[in-house]
Amino acid sequence: MHALFSVLMLIGFFVMVLVELAVTVVLAIWLIAVGPGVLALKVTAPLFVAIVGGVGWALWKAIRAKNEAMPGVIVTPDQAPQLWAEVRRLAEGVGTRAPDELRIVPEVNAAVSEHTRLLGLIPGRRYLYLGLPVLQALNVDQLRAVLAHELGHYSAAHVRLGAVAYRGRIAMEGAISRIGKWNVAGWPIRLYARAYLLVDNAVSRRQELEADAAAVRLAGRQAAVAALTEIAVVDMAYGFYLNRYVSPGAELGLLPDDVFAGFGELLAARQDEIARLRTQAAKRETGSRWNTHPPLAVRIAAINALPEGMPSNDRRRATDLVPDLPTMSAHLHRLSVRTEGRQVLTWPQFTAATATRQLQSTADDIFRELARRMNRPQVGLYEVMDALAAGRAGELGEAFYENATRKEAAAKFAELLELLLVLAAVRSDRATWQTSWTDSAELLGLDGKPLDLAPIAKLAVDGATTALAVSRLRELGIEISAAVVVEAKATARGGDVIAGLGNVTFDGGEADLLVLDNGLIAVPTKGDKDEGTKRMKAMIASMPLTKIAEMNRFVPYEEVRKVTIVKQVPIRATIELHDGRSIELKESWTGDELHKKSREVLHQVFAQYSGQ
Repeated sequence: MHALFSVLMLIGFFVMVLVELAVTVVLAIWLIAVGPGVLALKVTAPLFVAIVGGVGWALWKAIRAKNEAMPGVIVTPDQAPQLWAEVRRLAEGVGTRAPDELRIVPEVNAAVSEHTRLLGLIPGRRYLYLGLPVLQALNVDQLRAVLAHELGHYSAAHVRLGAVAYRGRIAMEGAISRIGKWNVAGWPIRLYARAYLLVDNAVSRRQELEADAAAVRLAGRQAAVAALTEIAVVDMAYGFYLNRYVSPGAELGLLPDDVFAGFGELLAARQDEIARLRTQAAKRETGSRWNTHPPLAVRIAAINALPEGMPSNDRRRATDLVPDLPTMSAHLHRLSVRTEGRQVLTWPQFTAATATRQLQSTADDIFRELARRMNRPQVGLYEVMDALAAGRAGELGEAFYENATRKEAAAKFAELLELLLVLAAVRSDRATWQTSWTDSAELLGLDGKPLDLAPIAKLAVDGATTALAVSRLRELGIEISAAVVVEAKATARGGDVIAGLGNVTFDGGEADLLVLDNGLIAVPTKGDKDEGTKRMKAMIASMPLTKIAEMNRFVPYEEVRKVTIVKQVPIRATIELHDGRSIELKESWTGDELHKKSREVLHQVFAQYSGQ
């Protein structure tokens, strides 16, 4: 029925398009007969573009779409005989043919596909995909439920029709994306496409419940519920893991030698947090008619309403079924993780290098601000300690704590100074970082114990005891001259685009202005005054922000002393920098915005510097 529905809806879609095309031709002929040809062209040209261009392109993409296997590491029966035995047993249990190939993939997912011919009438090669993060988190009982669910899609012939539904979805979504929302010819097409997607999604949701029933029958209700819950939890945990442990290093040009091995360590170390996520998983999902899967709570309720199946109470880790998993994990890392331009390190080295570079970046921010305060081209820890010995702690602290008294600022400055002392310890090879899967990396001294430099920092901010602090550092083998600025000028690293104005005048030149949360990038437009929004989006998508900033004019906010708004709309502003230079910004009436609130966002940014 799903195949028949997909075919009929696709046929109906293109019949409707042909009818629209015929109506448009008739309209064009009638307009030519009753009026000037120019009028006919103006009225019907957009309609022809929508029908032929939008729908024709979508149909071409759908026809050419290839049903290719997901990239992953192939697991043969010889490599994992126990896993394959489970797959074959469960396939027999649901009354279907076992997959021809099993692949370990990097996603938090499990799936099946079949590369059929003649709209699914002729069976083809079958693939079973298991996400490594999922495999790392499940026990054997839960894995059986997952496998039974996926094989259940085979038994109900869900995947044999996948090629038809896949191409239909491409055609419909492509038509919607290519036709402007104000094009009259596109309205019926958009409505029809949305109707197709709504019905197709409803069919998909029903199929998921059918596959869940297969999981209950062969693994039991408890395992089926636990498997669904665990996958939802793993999805959240894996996102946290990448953002917290991998991405910071990747942004600094570093990568661990096996991303997936680290996730296994995190799961083992954060069992209490994982348990709390399990209790919240069903409440986090909200249902939508546009979703291809029912909400977790709905699926759990449906599972609990089914008769009990055949639970096995096998609590072994699912990874036990794949004996050589570390080798496969490393292979999957090489296959799926792009390492070009990044230094690949072991996890201990990756942790240490990431923490050190993050610390250096923070220290550079502090050093640059202190250099402006001390009116020097650049400073390092040596110069800072000299200033503290001269009793200037309050003056230096005021650069960071504007609302504090000079005495309060001096005391607070010890917190920042401690960071600089830690940098000196690391650069002097008197401290190192240890990976922690439950917290941030921990700083350890040569004796293997946590290194606490806060007491020395408190001594240093008091001019009377600065010399004593220096003496204590020397006793520890920490050289204050080792902590120096690396980036004397701020970069766009770590920044995000929050707004953009096209076709402005920036410091006398025509430019598109990208507004970041840490600075402004002026990209010369070279006389092109059209399609600023499209141009800015293409620029952002084409390369990293750091590269865009390197190639163009970047003004970090830390260099801005004051902004004077001369005119609100269009924006006229004078940006005064700490070095005495000024930049004139002028927005044109015909300029474009990256998004509708770009001007408002820029005003909010400038407001932070209006009173300095």
